[in-house]
Amino acid sequence: MGLAVSLAAMIETQQFAGASKTNTSFLTPFERRLAVRVLPRIPSWLETYHLTMLTLLWSSLILFFSYLAARDLRWLWGVSVMVGLQYVTDHYDGKIGKYRGTGLVRWGYYMDHLLDYFFLCSVIIGYAFILPERSRYQILIMLAIFAGYEVSTFLAFASTDRLKISYLKLGPTEFRLALIIINALLVQYGTRQMINGLKYVNIGAAIGLALMIYRTHKAIWALDMEHKNAERLNLSR
Repeated sequence: MGLAVSLAAMIETQQFAGASKTNTSFLTPFERRLAVRVLPRIPSWLETYHLTMLTLLWSSLILFFSYLAARDLRWLWGVSVMVGLQYVTDHYDGKIGKYRGTGLVRWGYYMDHLLDYFFLCSVIIGYAFILPERSRYQILIMLAIFAGYEVSTFLAFASTDRLKISYLKLGPTEFRLALIIINALLVQYGTRQMINGLKYVNIGAAIGLALMIYRTHKAIWALDMEHKNAERLNLSR
């Protein structure tokens, strides 16, 4: 019992690297200024874990509205509203925990990023409802590519203790904004243009993923070499 308490205390006092993120996207400075005004206005009964778990609701409704949009593309406005709401709850769940000192750091890290994957899947599956069957392979490729971004991010975090969520000045906020713009274009012009452009989106996303992996592997390689050189220096003394 005493050992268990000691271990729990040790874990509690250790700084968890996943509690902080590195985000250098275009919209980050604006988001930081906005957070100063928003955080004090969030109702006291709304806790960090409430905001995190709401992604399940938003993702379910994205699937529902996308299913309806297969018959009437105007339902995509509902999808866009859910994307916006998911941005709000996902963006402020951790921040409200830090602001109030009530955050569940490790639980929040796990559930927040797991539910981000659910959100991604709901969006891509939703487009599969809308687009013709001949586009399904492109949808599958898209899911694999964007899942690759998440896998690379968390493997890099395990290797560096640094959680970086933006690349080339693009991050989760820009991704959600792109989804809303795509939905508006679909409502206005239909699915034909998206069918033609889907493969180019995948090509661009694949190039971005390859570039991210290349830069990440170079950074991790440099860390390993720095560690090896330090070991050699210590042995030579």
